[in-house]
Amino acid sequence: MSKVPSVWTVLSMLEWATDFFEEKNVKSPRFSIEWLLSHVLSIKRLDLYLKYDRPLSSEELDQLRSMVKRRANHEPLQYITGETDFHHVKIKVQPGVLIPRQETEQLLDWILELYDETNELKILDVGTGSGCIPIALKNARPNWSISATDISDEALSVARENAQYNNVAVEFEKDDLFSPTAFSNNTFDIIISNPPYILEEEKENLDAEVKNYEPELALFCKSTKEIYGALENLCQKYLSKKGVAFLELHENHAEEAFQIFQKSNWDAFIKKDYSDKPRFLKAERVD
Repeated sequence: MSKVPSVWTVLSMLEWATDFFEEKNVKSPRFSIEWLLSHVLSIKRLDLYLKYDRPLSSEELDQLRSMVKRRANHEPLQYITGETDFHHVKIKVQPGVLIPRQETEQLLDWILELYDETNELKILDVGTGSGCIPIALKNARPNWSISATDISDEALSVARENAQYNNVAVEFEKDDLFSPTAFSNNTFDIIISNPPYILEEEKENLDAEVKNYEPELALFCKSTKEIYGALENLCQKYLSKKGVAFLELHENHAEEAFQIFQKSNWDAFIKKDYSDKPRFLKAERVD
């Protein structure tokens, strides 16, 4: 067991908690305590190293003790602090919504590279979760008209709160991917989705902090064919002529998703992420 320091400073907390997290087999132990400590002190993570000798107050220690205990149980850092950074916006998260991923930021980068602010577009994000995708897009392209859907009331509540928190206007509606009705009188230039694409039988292979804490509704699907087939149907229904779908993929099932869009009225291809894994599908209507 890690030796408890007689005096708690930034440095002693960093060292003690790193050892403690290592003993508990916590993922990224040093980064974990840096994240928590910088949150409690309201400073940037790198600035901790300019404040090594700063003593921690009893109030700060009380707050940290609870956070360290939760992290030792492998709870995700983002749920512990209640927020995360995503593509230049701050997104509040809580159990019940999926934690935004770096790969999804790459999807947004791709879209923003292809369409600049001179394009006045109508966008739909399907399965929005925390609202990170539409909020980040609206922040980057204020003149775009952006809507989003989710089947979860809890997720929609968080998404609306995040839009207000970031001072952007996004229309959120409850909808079911498998029987969509929310925007039946609309068409969109772009439809985006990061759907639940992990197969249920893959659950046991996931990290504990994912499978034990993040919502199953946002993670798992019965089959790749079912989830991407439903998305293809939705895109057929709601995409405008020459409209484009941008979908995030499971790296091990990308080809199966791609095959669903191998129809005469789609021009589709797969883009790899920064880890060189097949991650994104772009499908343009050509009918």
